Amino acid sequence: MENVKGIVSAPLKHVPTAEREKDDPEQRLGTVLDVILSEFKKLGYRTVYGVLDAVNYGVPQFRERFVLIGSRDSEDIFLPMPTHFQIHQNPDYRWKTVGDVIKDLEDAPGEYTPLSGDRKKYLHMVPEGGNWKDLPQEIIPVAMGGAYESGGGKVGFYRRLSYVQPSPTITTSPAQKATMLCHPKQDRPLSIREYARIQQFPDDWKFIGTISAKYRQIGNAVPVGLAEAIGKAIISTANSTSTIETKRFRGTGVHNRIKNAMELGGSSYGD
Repeated sequence: MENVKGIVSAPLKHVPTAEREKDDPEQRLGTVLDVILSEFKKLGYRTVYGVLDAVNYGVPQFRERFVLIGSRDSEDIFLPMPTHFQIHQNPDYRWKTVGDVIKDLEDAPGEYTPLSGDRKKYLHMVPEGGNWKDLPQEIIPVAMGGAYESGGGKVGFYRRLSYVQPSPTITTSPAQKATMLCHPKQDRPLSIREYARIQQFPDDWKFIGTISAKYRQIGNAVPVGLAEAIGKAIISTANSTSTIETKRFRGTGVHNRIKNAMELGGSSYGD
């Protein structure tokens, strides 16, 4: 099971903080996860869960996701150990960066949603790795519009990626004002192909639909490197546990589908 990391603390009943009732168990933080674990247990599953960051598995992107693995066969199940690190003496095991996977596409980025004239003009003022805070002070209120006075985070406004860092979490709308994910050097959002590279889809993978639909398909996907790490952990458990010798799914259609999916993503970009 995969979901956003917020599921770990989500209450069953969402009410404003000031209106929460201390005696209502459904308003307690973490009750959604409590119910999920309880239901898995009723079905006979042993579970292990945690929040994994895709950047630690060779994905050129910070992307934290809740992952739960369950088994009904008494295995000692486990989450995958990180394979990549911010600092490592071997470059092959360091975090992958945006530059590792999209720099070669500068002259042929493919299709993307162009920015309006004003947004493009303001983005041009933002340096690599910057955002709206890097605009000239007198420009910020105009560029931000009503969002300048509103509360909440604004980090996505006029956000330009850095070639030497992993990408922020891929969204489904890189051209929208509040969720911009723009090219490190060029005055435009990331293209469909660049989006796919950051999620580690092969270049020959076909996306169907409008440009918006393609961004949505890619942005909602589990990155290949993270999916591969989870798949390897599951197969390793199934292959090494003698107590389920007659029940394990090795050699079945399920096992073959997992192996095929892993082989599809085995040659990740930047490796």
